[in-house]
Order: sequence, then structure tokens, then C-alpha cells
Amino acid sequence: MTTTATLPDLLDSVVIGGGAAGLAGAITLARSRRSVLVVDSGAPRNAPADGVHALLGHEGIAPAELLARGRAELAGYGGRLLEAQVSAVSGSEGDFTVALADGRSVRARRVLVTTGLLDELPDVPGVAEQWGHGVVHCPYCHGWEVRDRTIAVLGTSPNSVHQALLFSQLSDRVTLVVHVADVVNDEQRAQLAASGVEVLDARVAALESADGEITGMRLADGALRPCEVVVVATRMVARTGFLAPLGLLPVAHPSGMGEHLQADTTGRTAVPGVWAAGNVADLSAQVGAAAAAGTMAGAQINADLVMERARTALA
Repeated sequence: MTTTATLPDLLDSVVIGGGAAGLAGAITLARSRRSVLVVDSGAPRNAPADGVHALLGHEGIAPAELLARGRAELAGYGGRLLEAQVSAVSGSEGDFTVALADGRSVRARRVLVTTGLLDELPDVPGVAEQWGHGVVHCPYCHGWEVRDRTIAVLGTSPNSVHQALLFSQLSDRVTLVVHVADVVNDEQRAQLAASGVEVLDARVAALESADGEITGMRLADGALRPCEVVVVATRMVARTGFLAPLGLLPVAHPSGMGEHLQADTTGRTAVPGVWAAGNVADLSAQVGAAAAAGTMAGAQINADLVMERARTALA
């Protein structure tokens, strides 16, 4: 097991977050013979899901199995992994200190942030219990699995309308239940009707289940609206509190879906020496896109270190 005592005094890079983006970035760095440490808290966003979909060559793989394979690949190239929680990152390019919640710390020349995000679920009883199974949010992650079923979209945000239209491609039994007023306008109601989506203006009291499966929405007036699947629009918030000492804070995402860490197409953030990849920077990235972004960021970090060495040699 990796311990801080077995690490170099100054690593080439610390990767904070051991999901698809983090492992892909770390493997890229390790293959370039960089000393790299992944610090992972062990709380992947997709843990409740039964499988990972739309990932070429790994369709349906269990999230835990995918991460286990990635960890083994990282170890094969000499990369290290430490199961711990990061509490703060301080310092500057060339010498960052990554403080851990248990009081330990490590130092690194560069930092890659791949901590992903948290999904803030609608405050309706039953939603959290079914999250990742009977309650879903992404048609590309879960759509095929719920095709042709009776789908109810819990209308809590403007994004709910977009979800209802996307899921109408997968089933002709889709209803948008307008739980929060003003999330749908007259033009959108017309679009939904033309797409075969029913719109029901009703408050939802709770989701009801039997034998682990959703049976319907219990409305505020006591009526039961039968359905097999519930679609929700979560508020997605980047997990970046530990970056506050660097002044690197999340900002509102242009889509209105939550907050993200701003980074350019290579993963560079506003703080020199700090990169970000995956859902922490791109709220809508699926596993494949997150891994690709991690690979890009890892390559950019390596190139940055190479150029730093060249400048130093010339000087």
C-alpha cells in the first residue's frame, strides 16, 4: 500500500481524484516516466449505477471493475495511489503542498484536479433511494435500459423540458410532471405536445416503490401517477473546496445546471501549474469523454514539465 513515507519529497504530479479522468491522466504521466500519485477518497459519482454505458470496448462494465482495471494499469507503469481525502492545496507552480484530512501532506510540481461533482437531488421522498436505478438523469447513460417504459420527468428546472424531449426518442410514454411552476413556457408546451410528451401540472409528494421498483408518483392531491422510471434534473456542483487556498473557485455553468471549475481545452486552469479534467470541469462529460480529457491533461502536464526542463538547461 502506498504511504506518504515511501514517496519522493517532490513528485512530478499529484492527481486529486481517482475516477476515469484521474486514472487516465495519471497513466499518461506514468507512461512518460513521471513520478505521479493519485489521491482518491473512494466516493465515485457513478457508484450507484449498475454499469457504464457508451464506453467503447467496455459496454456495461461495472463502475468498480472499470476503476480496478485502471488502478492495475497505473501500478503497472509505476504510478502510485493513496486512498485519502484532500483537505487543501497551497503553494505555487513548481512546489504545491497537498494537505490530507488525516494531517499528512505531499508536495508536487504540478496538480491535476479530477474530483468530479456532486449531484444535488430534488427534495422529494423516494428520489435518493432510487437514484441510479429507477431514478435517472441522462438519456445517453441510461436511455437504452429504460426504452419503451413508462417514464415520468420530474419538472424542477428548465433543463427538465430538454430531458423530456430527449427521452421521448426512447419511449412513446413520457410525461413531464411540472413539479415547480414556470419551468416550462407556452412555446415549450407546444414542442412537447408535438413530440408526444404529455404535460401534467402537479406537485409531487413522493415516489412510491414495491419490491425495489418504482410504481409511480404520489401527487400532492393524493392521486397516484403510475410510472416505471423517473427522470430528474440534478444540480451538479464541482467538488473543489480544497482549492480555496489557491483562490481557484467554481463558477456557474453557462447551461444553468450547476457549478464547474473553468479550464481551457487542454485542462489548464487560471492558476499556473493546476489542471482540471472530467466532470469537475465539464458537467456533461460521460466516462469516455472524462477519460479523454484526463489523457489530454496528463500529456499537457508532461509537456509543460519538459519545456520547463529545457528552459532551465538553457539558462
